[in-house]
Amino acid sequence: MAQLSSDQFAFGGNLLTVEEALERVTARLAPVAETERVSLSQADGRILAEDLLAPVDLPPFFNSAVDGYAVRFADLRPGAETLLPVGGRVAAGAGPGGSEAGQAVRIFTGAAMPDGTDTVFMQEDVRLDGARVILPPGLAVGANCRPAGEDLARGALALAAGRRITPEAVALAAALGLGHLTVRRRLKVAVFSTGDELVSPGAPLGPAQLYDSNRFTLAALIRRLGADVTDLGILRDRHEAVRDALVAAAPGHDLILTSGGVSTGEEDHVKAAVEAAGTLSLWRLAIKPGRPVAMGVINTGREGQGTAFIGLPGNPVAVFVTFAHVVRPFLTALAGGTVERPLALPVRAAFAYSKKQGRREYVRVILRRGADGMIEARKYPRDGAGVITSLTATHGLVELPEPVTRIEPGDSVGYLAYEMLR
Repeated sequence: MAQLSSDQFAFGGNLLTVEEALERVTARLAPVAETERVSLSQADGRILAEDLLAPVDLPPFFNSAVDGYAVRFADLRPGAETLLPVGGRVAAGAGPGGSEAGQAVRIFTGAAMPDGTDTVFMQEDVRLDGARVILPPGLAVGANCRPAGEDLARGALALAAGRRITPEAVALAAALGLGHLTVRRRLKVAVFSTGDELVSPGAPLGPAQLYDSNRFTLAALIRRLGADVTDLGILRDRHEAVRDALVAAAPGHDLILTSGGVSTGEEDHVKAAVEAAGTLSLWRLAIKPGRPVAMGVINTGREGQGTAFIGLPGNPVAVFVTFAHVVRPFLTALAGGTVERPLALPVRAAFAYSKKQGRREYVRVILRRGADGMIEARKYPRDGAGVITSLTATHGLVELPEPVTRIEPGDSVGYLAYEMLR
C-alpha cells in the first residue's frame, strides 16, 4: 500500500481555498510505484505508467483520403480541365503498384498511393468520358492524400505518462499496433458511512432513519477513477467502533474515505477516532456546499507511516462537491496521474444570487438556450445540500469565485458540467 508520512497534510490555518486544498493534497504526494501490463481492452480508465512512443508511422504508408482518382500533379494543365486515361485500379489493402506518367489511377479510401502519384481528385468532382477522366482545375498538389506519419511520426510521443486512458487513447494505441499498455496498479479505497440514523438500501427503516446514499455515491465515483472499493458499511456513532474500523482498514488500503461525523457536534466521533488511530489535520474548506472536510493519516504499524484518511461532510450534495475538489485530485495524484483542475466554461447567468466574500460557491444549474440563441444557466429552485434531486435534475455547477458577492441576470459565469467532475 502507499505509505504517507504522519504530517503529510499538516496545515495550521482556519479555512482553505479550493486551490490551497488542491495544493495540499498533491504537493508532496508520491504516486504508487507498482505497475502492471494490461491488455488494450482492459486499459480504459487506467493511468499510463510510462511515456508511449509511436513504434510505427501513423499512417504507416502514403494513402488516399477519399474515393477518387490518383494523378501526378505535374500532368495537370494549369487553369484548365485535364483529360487523362484511367490506367489502373487500387483498392484498400492492395499493393500500390506503379503508374505511368500521363495517366490517372482509380483509387479508394485508405488505398496506398501508386508510385509516382501525389494528388487525388474526389470522384464526385470529376466527369468520366469512356475510359478517360476529366479533371477540373484548381486542386492543390497533395490534395486528398495522407502522407506516412502525417498523424504521428515513428518515435514521437503518442501518450504521456500520467494520462488517464480514455476510449480515444485506446484508439490511438490500437492504431499503433499495441496490444498491451503499462499502467499503475489500481488504488484500494475503503469507504464507510457513520450515523445511527442511517440504514442500507433494502433494509427496513426504523423511526427517524434514512437510507444511506453517500456510501454508494462515493463507491461509484471511486470506480470511475479506476480504483477498487471496499465497502465497510455503516458505522454507528461510537468512538470505539470508528477507531477500530480505521485501524483494521489502514494496512490494506491506500485511502480510507468516510462521510459524516467530521464536524464538531457531540455525536461527531470521526475526528476523535482519527486522532486516536493516527494523526489528523482537520481543515475546513472555504466552499459551499461542503465546508467541513477532514484529512489525516491512519497508522499502519510502520514508524511514522500510514494510510491516508479523508472525511467528507454528511450532506449528499456536499459529498459530491468535496469529492470533486479534494478526493478526485488526491486519488489521481496517488495513482500517478496528471492533476488538472477542470476549466469552467463561460455561460450567461439567468438568475440573481448573493454570496459571502471569501468563499467559493457552487450553484446547481440547468442549461437552456435563451431567446437570442445564447446558452444560459438557470439556477435550480431548491438548493439545500441535502436535496439529491438538485443533482439528478441539473446539468452542472456554476462556480462563483471568492471575490464575487453578487450575480445578476446577464452576467458571465463559469460553468462546470458534471462530466468534468467525476
